[in-house]
Amino acid sequence: MAEKQQTSSKPPGKSGYKQARKELRQKEQKRMRTIMWTTGIVVVLLIVAAIAFLPKQAPLEFAYDKYPVMGKPDAPVKIVEYGDYKCPSCKVFSQQIAPQLKKDYVDKGLVSLYFADFTIIGPDSVTAALAAHSIFHQNNEAYWQFYDAIYKNQPDEKLPWATPDYLTGLVKQLNLPIDFGKLQQDIASKTYASEIDASNALARKTGVTGTPTLFINGKKFENVFDYNALKAAIDQAAKGAGQ
Repeated sequence: MAEKQQTSSKPPGKSGYKQARKELRQKEQKRMRTIMWTTGIVVVLLIVAAIAFLPKQAPLEFAYDKYPVMGKPDAPVKIVEYGDYKCPSCKVFSQQIAPQLKKDYVDKGLVSLYFADFTIIGPDSVTAALAAHSIFHQNNEAYWQFYDAIYKNQPDEKLPWATPDYLTGLVKQLNLPIDFGKLQQDIASKTYASEIDASNALARKTGVTGTPTLFINGKKFENVFDYNALKAAIDQAAKGAGQ
């Protein structure tokens, strides 16, 4: 009978153990990378889904009839400018952007431009606003003459120039069709301080941090001095209003 041949298996040497451990580590690293990538993709998809299903912020509702208006109040696109009469950037807007808006949109009945106070430069910003409110409540068209003139003749913002004497003097030079005595009384008595306070409060509540800031049909518009971007936003708002 043939004798059974015995076989023996030798345990792996040090090099074999090292190789096995190396392969095990590589597999574990690959598995962890797969888990991390999968988790990352899931997180990104969840964030995208959450953003997609977030409720869209409703347009801000303005009491448009409480503000000075340039153009037809029933225009399909309504633009509110938050401004300060001492703000140099507001001067640029009033002298460069507003005239283009008037020519391209306001005069055609497509846009109405409103002004709202955000008095942030100095105490005399409020004095200027008090004068502006008095003029507006007497004569809306006279207000826009004042709006143009006060910015056109705007001194240095660091100077407290918007005094009652300066403001009434400017109005008299313009020969606006208003009661000058009432204007002086309204400034001295701060007749319209509550309206200015309400405008400032709404500006802060809606996240306005500087002037000028625009709202187009209740939606904040950031690129105030990019007229092409502004036109595009107006055209988009007009489409949304069914124009």
